[in-house]
Parts: sequence; structure tokens; C-alpha cells
Amino acid sequence: MRDWQAFLGLPLWVWLFVFPTVLALYCLWKGPSAARMLQPLWRALDKIYALAGAVAAVFMVAILLLIIGQMVARWSNVTFPGSTEYAGYAMAATSFFALAYTLTQGAHIRVSIFLNLNAFTKFWLDALAMWIAAVTATYFARYAIKTNIMSEMLNDRTQGQDFTPEWLITFFSMFATSPLNWGELWANSAEGWVYTPVWLPQLPMSIGTVLLAVAIWDYLTRLLCYRETQIHGEVLE
Repeated sequence: MRDWQAFLGLPLWVWLFVFPTVLALYCLWKGPSAARMLQPLWRALDKIYALAGAVAAVFMVAILLLIIGQMVARWSNVTFPGSTEYAGYAMAATSFFALAYTLTQGAHIRVSIFLNLNAFTKFWLDALAMWIAAVTATYFARYAIKTNIMSEMLNDRTQGQDFTPEWLITFFSMFATSPLNWGELWANSAEGWVYTPVWLPQLPMSIGTVLLAVAIWDYLTRLLCYRETQIHGEVLE
């Protein structure tokens, strides 16, 4: 369906912005009863955020290993083609996968000078700020995914010296292909290495921004249910 503008008969912006806002208003109205209903979902999401944080840590270790590999290659007088590009991809993956986890752990800087006026303004300004942040993050997540789609449509390839095994490209392509076509997809997959398609290192950007948007909507509902922020340990200015 063109541009995903119709899904189950409704425009995409309804699913991305209207329904989450309605859920947030429901949490504001029902409070603790809404919290009891959403508890299983919150627990599942917390595990996803923790998993994303672990993936970010793995990519951070990958950066270290790539740097060591570059040093060993230089000392051994051998080439390590694409090492700079691989390190850049790992750095981007670390940053984007860590977004949701660091938000939930209070590691994002929040400017709270106006939140300290009194309890009433603290709650409403915090809720308004989180709603604006959620809408903004959702907007960026949507267009991060569209960037992936455009890169794949254009068959955009890296301009560096980095290569990717074709089986890995086929594996990730499965998630955008009907299971009925998986056999044909693997049958057409060749062996060897090819120049990295740009959509592959862009995937962490899309996944990370989607998780961040979900996390902000999630903690907005928690704020509205409990009437106080559930993000603790944040750095305040």
C-alpha cells in the first residue's frame, strides 16, 4: 500500500500519533486501574529496552576489537579494508540501540528548571514535554524507516572499502519478505562478499529510533498513571 498511508482502513498518522495519544489520555483518566492493565506490557517492554542496551554494549565492544584489529594490521604491515567503515557502523549502532535503554535509566539530560516550581506545574509540564518528545521521536522513527526503504529501492551501496557476506544481506532481507518467498530468496542468494548496501548499517538507526519513540510513549503512560515520573536518576540542570 503506497507509503503505508492506509493500514486496516486508517491513515498511518492515526496509528502513529492519535491512538497513542488516546491511550495516554485513558491513562490520565483511569490512573491506577490503567496501570494494572498495562503492567504486563510494561514488563515486556522493559526487557526489550534492556536487550537493546545489551546489543549496544556488544557493538561498543566491537568498536574496541576493530581498533585493536587496525593496530595489529598496521604493526603487521597488512591491510584491513573497510575497518574505518565497520567502526563507524558499530558506533552508530551503539548510539541508536542505547537510546531507549538510557532514557529508561535516567541517563538522558533533562532541563527541569520549570518543573521545580511546584508539584502541579511539574506534573503537567512534564507530561506536555514528554508528549511533544514522543510525537517528535515518532516522526523521526517513521522517516528513518522510509530512509531504509529508499536506500533499498535505489540499491544504494557504500562508497568505502567495506564488504558484507551476501548470506547476511539475504538473512535481513527475509524480514521484509513474505515467508512464502524465503525459499526463492535463498535460492537467488550467491556466495561471496559484496559492497555493503547502505540500508544494512541504517537498520540500527531505524530500530533505535523506533524503540526510543516506544519508550517515550511508554513512560508517558506511566507518568499519567502514577502522576509522577517513573524515570529516576536523571541528570538535572
